[in-house]
Amino acid sequence: MDMNNIDWANLSFSYMKADYNVRCYYRDGKWGELEVHSSEYVNIHMAATGLHYGQEAFEGLKAFKGKDGKTRIFRIEENAKRMYNSAIGVMMAAVPEKLFIDAVVKAVELNKRFIPPYESGASLYIRPLLFGSGPKIGVSPSNEFLFMVFVMPVGPYFKEGFKPTDMMITRKYDRAAPLGTGHIKVGGNYAASLRAGDEAHAKGYSAALYLDSREKKYLDECGPANFFGIKDNTYVTPESKSILPSITNMSLIQLAKDMGLKVERRPVALEELSTFEEAGACGTAAVISPIAKIDDIDEGRSYIFSTDGNPGKISLELYNKLRGIQYGDEPDTHGWITVID
Repeated sequence: MDMNNIDWANLSFSYMKADYNVRCYYRDGKWGELEVHSSEYVNIHMAATGLHYGQEAFEGLKAFKGKDGKTRIFRIEENAKRMYNSAIGVMMAAVPEKLFIDAVVKAVELNKRFIPPYESGASLYIRPLLFGSGPKIGVSPSNEFLFMVFVMPVGPYFKEGFKPTDMMITRKYDRAAPLGTGHIKVGGNYAASLRAGDEAHAKGYSAALYLDSREKKYLDECGPANFFGIKDNTYVTPESKSILPSITNMSLIQLAKDMGLKVERRPVALEELSTFEEAGACGTAAVISPIAKIDDIDEGRSYIFSTDGNPGKISLELYNKLRGIQYGDEPDTHGWITVID
């Protein structure tokens, strides 16, 4: 690819072919060696459990080019731990932390020319993927698995960038059951969210906000991200067995504490929305997506958090602090960064 044709400052959040991907197979009870591939395609058995029975998990993390020219990968160890837990959750061979980190670092190093320049505001998105590749036709775990890592340069997840957007509450759909797979990062959770997301987009909203699937009384996930609210100098985020443990949310919680805010992770009742001064969705892709308002279209009620089109003061401070650490402009006091020269 001619790198001169890439408009770094105006990248969308979409797939772009890089030079190489990294793969590793689990066969005969053990992981093999890392392999480097230039093909975008995978040969897979038609009876692979990843295709039939959803034995699949994935991760998302990013690498950033600093003004010093060094590349920084954000919280790679936490992604390794989360994929390990996802694999255990759907009975796959878990990728050892060292193998995960080695594969991610290798994929970034092999595709260095695709890391967006510092001043562009873009980043290198990293997608680790694990799935059952061995053939089974009965409902049972595979005995063979493929772990792979590919990368691509991306811009903002929401085209609006760091601007408040409107979201809607859905009661028609559940993202995950309380004792289901909501707490692990498997593809089925995202397939289950597509229809609600599509209906929200059709109505002009950026995402759907899910309520708990048992009683529809408490806030759950916020589209493909965790929800948080700010009130009385306190960072509040829902606690639930069906919510994915967001590494971005985990990081924002620590930064909120560093800034002197109180932090509460607990069940958040729907009616509490009216008490928040700021609200947002957080995740790897967007970091923070500030929320302007949430419409409860079933009840005919709106919860408004921004009237001037700008994010709240604390959300902005948290966003700038986290981005500063990722790009190397702020000190990494918590050891979150892996630096590649």
